Amino acid sequence: MMPRPLSRLDRVLVEIERALGTALDSQPAASRPSPSANLDESDLDDAERRHAAGLMRVNHVGEVCAQALYSGQAAVARDAQVRHQLLEAASEETDHLAWCGERLEQLGDRPSLLNPLWYGGAYAIGAAAGLVSDRLSLGFVVETERQVEAHLEGHLSKLPESDRRSRAIVSQMKEDEARHADQALAAGGAALPEPVRRAMRFAANVMRAVAYRI
Repeated sequence: MMPRPLSRLDRVLVEIERALGTALDSQPAASRPSPSANLDESDLDDAERRHAAGLMRVNHVGEVCAQALYSGQAAVARDAQVRHQLLEAASEETDHLAWCGERLEQLGDRPSLLNPLWYGGAYAIGAAAGLVSDRLSLGFVVETERQVEAHLEGHLSKLPESDRRSRAIVSQMKEDEARHADQALAAGGAALPEPVRRAMRFAANVMRAVAYRI
């Protein structure tokens, strides 16, 4: 018996469930083991631990936003292949979300208290980009992932050298984000205007400054 197609209400309920799971569940199920699973815990002093936790909270927020962005884009994508690609990337981002959440717990800290706000804003941006065109939506993925890749590279220089667990997670995330950008570009992502790219960098800087502390 073939399953019936999802109605508009069904899709809305699915999006609400995904939003609640992403924004409020700090330990979602990952499809891949954490890159830090086989590494011993580092001997960090209090200042190093707080700093590492702040950086990993920022990374966790980034993954909340990635989930929201991809979900918003996929919800309005016109091409089935584009929608599939966005949802595949979102699935891999769930691994990142789980790894960061687990690492925060190991560091004795918590995710951002503003995760529902971050999710809602990123979802709206993703849907708006997707409504313009699939090419612009993919271009948004390319630019987002390039900026995230650079941001993660910066975190590798800021994390304590002895924090091997956090560094292993960030390194794998960086590799995955680069691949997502390459895939979106190969699928026909359009280059974004420079003012849009600058606005994205500004918004990301605000998010990082707030999420590090809250």
